Amino acid sequence: MAPPVTPHDRLQLLADRVRRQDPSLETLLLEPDGKYQTRRVTLDVLMREMTDCLAAGFAGRAATDFPMHYLAWGKCRVGSTALTNLFGVTGMPSYYQPLKMMLRHLFVGQQPAPWIIPRAADQPQIFSKETAGPYVVAESLFNPLRLLIEAGYPPHRLQLIMLDREPKSSLASSLDKLAGCVPDAMLLQNYVVAALNATRIESYARQQGVPVIHYVYEASKEAVRSVRTLFDRLGLAGRFSETAVTDWRNTGKLRSDSSRITFGDEPSIYDVAGLHGADTAYRYHPRDTETLSAYQRDMLERCGVNEVYRGSVEACIRDLGLDAATAARLFSHTVTHEPA
Repeated sequence: MAPPVTPHDRLQLLADRVRRQDPSLETLLLEPDGKYQTRRVTLDVLMREMTDCLAAGFAGRAATDFPMHYLAWGKCRVGSTALTNLFGVTGMPSYYQPLKMMLRHLFVGQQPAPWIIPRAADQPQIFSKETAGPYVVAESLFNPLRLLIEAGYPPHRLQLIMLDREPKSSLASSLDKLAGCVPDAMLLQNYVVAALNATRIESYARQQGVPVIHYVYEASKEAVRSVRTLFDRLGLAGRFSETAVTDWRNTGKLRSDSSRITFGDEPSIYDVAGLHGADTAYRYHPRDTETLSAYQRDMLERCGVNEVYRGSVEACIRDLGLDAATAARLFSHTVTHEPA
């Protein structure tokens, strides 16, 4: 009789499939956890249901009716909510993971409402962020860019911003903020899958001709300079102002009516106290990683998460045109292997 599959074995097997971009992931059977997901369903079925729902909201639009959409994607806890608020402060409609919120309704057998976006004549540019993870594996694997395109969003009206953050810091943040919500072993699995899924997301964008730019959270150590460059590279130099980065005032309460973020509807189970912070500006916040176990640190290296991050840093340096001295200041922590 074969020995039972351990959580460690399951993590490494799943990580390998994601690294290889194994097509069988599309038909991966997603078992319910009874809390955040109550349906036994495959990833491709969920994606089809989401596509149909989105298509209903896009129906009847000509390509010119779609605003230029700046879509930021990354694993959880990469500073994406603060970045969403930043784009909103510039005056651009800015949305908090609208597709994942729809997906969460489908997890529990509810029909989500279509996402109704403004017409380009009213709002020529919009921003949204989607994060991968953390509660169930489907959140780590779903591809929001593919959903938009297959539902009818014109690829030439999309720009993908790939987000990342130093792996130990973002994992430690997830484990801290979600303590008691999901077992640590499951948070680690979903985090690893989300981080590795970056390759699948970017590969799809390249196939569809969607421009890609990389922005790593550690660039916000020099926030004004980095954001100015990011906006310039996105063709949004006219929207940038230094005060949008440095002076948020009451808009810095990120989960509130005063923020510049549009929040959709999702099941109440996702209301987690303290998940979103408050600040008076867009800035870098270091994270203590001493709470991570030797095993957790080792799996980041063994599963290839650190390698993905190193690639993100190199791409960010290239895409933002950072000189060697600036790159050294921002990314001097470059990940190295930490043996168990």
